[in-house]
Amino acid sequence: MAEAAPSQSVSMRKRRWLPYAIGLAVVLLGIFLYFWLRPIFAGKWVPSPIAFQIGNLTVRWYGLLIGLSIIPGWFLAEAAGKRAGLNPDALFNVLIMALPAGIIGARLGFVIQNLAYFTQHPGEIMALWTGGLSIHGGLVLGLGVVVAYALITKTNFFRITDVVMPSILLGQAIGRWGNFFNEELYGYPTDLPWKMYIAPEHRLPGFEQYSFFHPTFLYESILDLIGFAFLYWYRGRRETRPGDVLWLYLILYSIIRFIVEIFRIGQSVEGGLTLAQLVSIGLVVVALVGMWGTRRWDKAHGVYLNLPENDQRNAAGA
Repeated sequence: MAEAAPSQSVSMRKRRWLPYAIGLAVVLLGIFLYFWLRPIFAGKWVPSPIAFQIGNLTVRWYGLLIGLSIIPGWFLAEAAGKRAGLNPDALFNVLIMALPAGIIGARLGFVIQNLAYFTQHPGEIMALWTGGLSIHGGLVLGLGVVVAYALITKTNFFRITDVVMPSILLGQAIGRWGNFFNEELYGYPTDLPWKMYIAPEHRLPGFEQYSFFHPTFLYESILDLIGFAFLYWYRGRRETRPGDVLWLYLILYSIIRFIVEIFRIGQSVEGGLTLAQLVSIGLVVVALVGMWGTRRWDKAHGVYLNLPENDQRNAAGA
């Protein structure tokens, strides 16, 4: 059997060690966060929403974390894109178009959900730094832009989404910490050992007498990170087909959001379920139907996800 080229061997060694390096970084980060969060959750000191100030410029944690979440996601998507044969410039074009569209969609979705409030306070509609983004709204507009780009450039839509969706879930895991610094989107009152202290000025009406609540931002961040690891692993499997990662992302995040909503303070819309839970159920149905349809079509045509280990199978139509 012919030996792999030196460059290929180096690349394979890097890919082999990458999951272990990421895992070690996550463990170390978890240990740091544990000791850092303990006094905050106990109410010994309250986090500030402001990261730093330079003159009149105020940088808040919410926006800073959203911005920082793009960096690791981009590098992972770029590496996966190269393995999938996507032009890095094309992938970057998708980023610079879909990212602002996603943020606009996320804010628009939040404003629509709280239309009564923003009708009375229109000046706060653009106040992104105060928090308030709907991930579902961001997905709709962001993916819509990717669809348009794929149609215009005649690029396979699923090849793009299979590359970027794990990075999006990683970005969500990081971005959720912005809610922590803003002391928002927390859960119902609790006495659990990991209960989180919320300052009186941030407690919702009807809950002023309580001090400790479920840290739902942390629940979602951890579950998003687990989902990212699963998608990252699944994308490299031999049996993975185009579209699988997108559909699995929608299923995973919908399940995560449904679970987190159980603990989060929110208003039920129908059958005791919140709007986010109803949307999550709908997305699971859409994803299951989409996966069934795309896998049926791909199996009939012998198409596998375009990764190096699947190239020969695609060429042979296996």
